[in-house]
Amino acid sequence: MNISVIVPLKNEEESLPELTAWIERVMDAHHFTYEVWMIDDGSTDDSWSVIQQLAAQNPRIKGIKFQRNYGKSAALNEGFSAAQGDVVITMDADLQDSPDEIPELYRMIMEDGYDLVSGWKKKRYDNTFTKNIPSKLYNYTTTRMSGVKLHDMNCGLKSYRKKVVKSIEVYGEMHRYIPVIAKWNGFRKIGEKVVEHRARKYGVTKFGLERFINGFLDLATIMFIGKFGKRPMHLFGALGSLCFFVGFVVAAYLALAKIFFDKVNMTDRPLFFFGLLCMIIGSQLFLTGFIGELVTRNATERNAYLVEERMDHTQPVTDYDLQVSNLAERRL
Repeated sequence: MNISVIVPLKNEEESLPELTAWIERVMDAHHFTYEVWMIDDGSTDDSWSVIQQLAAQNPRIKGIKFQRNYGKSAALNEGFSAAQGDVVITMDADLQDSPDEIPELYRMIMEDGYDLVSGWKKKRYDNTFTKNIPSKLYNYTTTRMSGVKLHDMNCGLKSYRKKVVKSIEVYGEMHRYIPVIAKWNGFRKIGEKVVEHRARKYGVTKFGLERFINGFLDLATIMFIGKFGKRPMHLFGALGSLCFFVGFVVAAYLALAKIFFDKVNMTDRPLFFFGLLCMIIGSQLFLTGFIGELVTRNATERNAYLVEERMDHTQPVTDYDLQVSNLAERRL
């Protein structure tokens, strides 16, 4: 199968027939084999009924309905699990993303060799103060922190090599940072394409102001997990040791001043409390890293790594191998 299209949605009953008809026209015109996964994220309108009707008319349209609203990240994650196409394309259901972009997004993956191609809505029809300016600030901050240079990180229109979506997991509000997650998983050929942004035709936006706070918190989470997810002691242990050392130096200075220079009322000085606080915080940070290491080493995925390629020449079976095998069978 050439393409899997994933469409997360909530309360988009009006736009779904037009969107699916548009996708079908594009796919048929370019002779793609495809499937369309509609992920209903707890809609309260008739979106699911519309999806059922569309699926009855076109078996390539498939659907997943959540019991309640879990968020766009959860919808995309379910879509990634279900997708079977060589190239996976995500788009929003509100008709602001154009299916006419699909052929070129597909070509950039299959011919240009990109792992991920993100759309760039260079000309936007959103509100300047509530969408455009915050989006530019968000993209600038994310680019500087992650090193992934994209103009529009949060664009819903993206294409992926199948291996990428099968190797990543998104949850919370992390759909905004899929390119960053992909980079941390070793997929470094990330491209960008200017895409058409259309004015919303039906309904209203489903994202409020809380997305700004949640978004930056998720970015901090991704940066931490990407660098220290399997070695938390390297962060907390280093910070804890440094903090404890500063406190110890302060305490040593105060002790020497009292013993050799007859200084008095040392425990009344703010420097004493600063040194004591540093040692306490340093100890806590070090213990946090130690506990993190214990959790990591007992996690079921502590040695789960993404292997890009393997070359394995068959080795002859030796007498030692047979003895080990027989011993294992007797123990079972």
